[in-house]
Amino acid sequence: MTPYLTRSLNGRRLSRRGRWLSLAATAGVTLAMSAAGSGAANASVHGAFPARTATPIKHLVVIFGENISFDHYFGTYPHATNSDGQPFYARPGTPRVNGLETKAPGGGTLLTNNPNGANPQRLSPDNPQDVITCDQNHDYTPEQNAFDRGKADNFPNSVGTASGTSGSGRPCNADDDLDYYDGNTVTALWNYAQHFALSDDSFGTVYGPSTPGALDVVAGSTGDVGVTAGNPSVATASGNPTNAQLIANGKGGETLISDADPYYDDCGAHAQVSLTGTNIGDELNAKGLSWGWFEGGFAPSTPYSGPTAPAPYNPTTVVGRAVCGSSHPIGAAIGGTGQYGTESDYIAHHEPFQYYASTANPHHLAPTSLSVVGTDTQHYTNGQPDFDTANHQYDMSVFNNLLTAIDKGQLSPDHLPAVSYLKAPGYEDGHAGYSDPLDEQTFITTEINALERSPDWSSTAVVLSWDDSDGWYDHVEAPVNNPSDTVADTLTGTNQCGTGTPVAGEEGRCGPGPRLPLLVISPWARSNAVVNTESEQSSVVRFIEDNWYLPRIAKSADAISGSIDDMFDFSRFHRPNPPLFLDTSTGEPMATSPHHPWHRHLAAVGGSGSSTDGWALGGISLALILGVAIPVGWTASRRRHHPQPI
Repeated sequence: MTPYLTRSLNGRRLSRRGRWLSLAATAGVTLAMSAAGSGAANASVHGAFPARTATPIKHLVVIFGENISFDHYFGTYPHATNSDGQPFYARPGTPRVNGLETKAPGGGTLLTNNPNGANPQRLSPDNPQDVITCDQNHDYTPEQNAFDRGKADNFPNSVGTASGTSGSGRPCNADDDLDYYDGNTVTALWNYAQHFALSDDSFGTVYGPSTPGALDVVAGSTGDVGVTAGNPSVATASGNPTNAQLIANGKGGETLISDADPYYDDCGAHAQVSLTGTNIGDELNAKGLSWGWFEGGFAPSTPYSGPTAPAPYNPTTVVGRAVCGSSHPIGAAIGGTGQYGTESDYIAHHEPFQYYASTANPHHLAPTSLSVVGTDTQHYTNGQPDFDTANHQYDMSVFNNLLTAIDKGQLSPDHLPAVSYLKAPGYEDGHAGYSDPLDEQTFITTEINALERSPDWSSTAVVLSWDDSDGWYDHVEAPVNNPSDTVADTLTGTNQCGTGTPVAGEEGRCGPGPRLPLLVISPWARSNAVVNTESEQSSVVRFIEDNWYLPRIAKSADAISGSIDDMFDFSRFHRPNPPLFLDTSTGEPMATSPHHPWHRHLAAVGGSGSSTDGWALGGISLALILGVAIPVGWTASRRRHHPQPI
């Protein structure tokens, strides 16, 4: 990523005239700030100038969902059946994806002549048994087996669930693993794709279930396992890797390949694991940047009541431990009141920062106030963490309350953290078996609608990413960029995933894994774009590093992951996308309020005069505060269009 602040917005060097404007404007910063009025105060970050960024993005929000393959949600995009559910009709010129309408070997398409011995079937939003489905197998080895050394023809046999019933009473059939939704069910996601950027070439960083995916989106690594509790299982022979949680990494340590609860968590249980490496939270802390992980159910139903004096943490000996006991009915979006079961709101192995002593909040302590959210790093005694603050780990309600306080003017917009990860409560996270796409849609649209109403929206990007595929069918296999040759690997041969030297020499991190959806929703995203540049979960880490000038994480896949830059348009000709407000139940577009906070913010920045004049002045004065060099031609071109903020 090329630095944004020292160049023009299209990535070229500034012209002589543009450089003159930048220098002259910098010299006149006091006058410009005075003309901007109260808007200048909004550009500060907790009383200081904003952190320097390589792009206009000052706030990144990652909404991290559960267990969806690309073909499962976008396999027929942009073509919806429109026989039931919410109608969807694509905009003219919408690009097609590499999906289920791809030609199949032997003729036809993957919808009509699938190599797995059965054809994918469309799941109906009007049938509860299609909405609440069976969970599939998504462990490290079975997912590799499903691709059958490049043929992608072994999904039902390897990862399809062939026994039991779903919470809606649907008998589990192995072939169901091939099935998919279209825009009549995942309506909001398809509408976001119509107005912003969708990638059809993004993957998990490794094979396997939720915990590896969660660790990769914050650290790019599942290696360097530290202290453990509860005897996590270790794969030692080709006959036992399917359910193992750890694998020898070839360097005297172990790699995590499956789900295990975090060690530093009162609400964890059974096998618990810690990691000793560095995550993106550590790097943000070192740079003095605000950040947080916000997860549904993180607030304990029974607060911690144990000792307050610093002491080493051991999850098996905690006195007065916090209890995470809140839950919701499964299938709330289709009238579920308990007939489909209930699910815990907090799922410990979905919270990646709790695996690291440096970023954990083991006792689920609440922040002391909204004003410290994103900055309440824990204290240390003799080099050991005290676990005495929220330490950047919060309940989802904290994020929602923070947005409300900002929107009401109770807190300045700079209190939105630079980086926020959002995790839905269990019943809304999209995981088959205990959640569903309609409840997931409610969570996603609620959060994005709130962000779009925020005065921070003009400098915000939302990334929609998922932790693993759940074992749902996807026909695209990425070339191996991180090989492994453990007893758990089968992708390209017995005990083999590719060839060569793995990242940091650590085995057990075969990847990239299955293809997953990835969307970027932002004023700065490309519009109605299908991006074909390869990326993976660790690409989110890479974007944060590049945007905030952070170093690469040691032993991380960030250095080999593709960039998500192509999902943005930071060129001088880009007209920022307007907000897209979606109905939280249907996923259909809603009418936009003419009194959107953007317009109020522009009026404050620009002072008196027309909105166009305010935009021209506001654009220059805000650029001065942020240290942005804007050439005259770019500013003038903005005057000819409907005013939009940056």
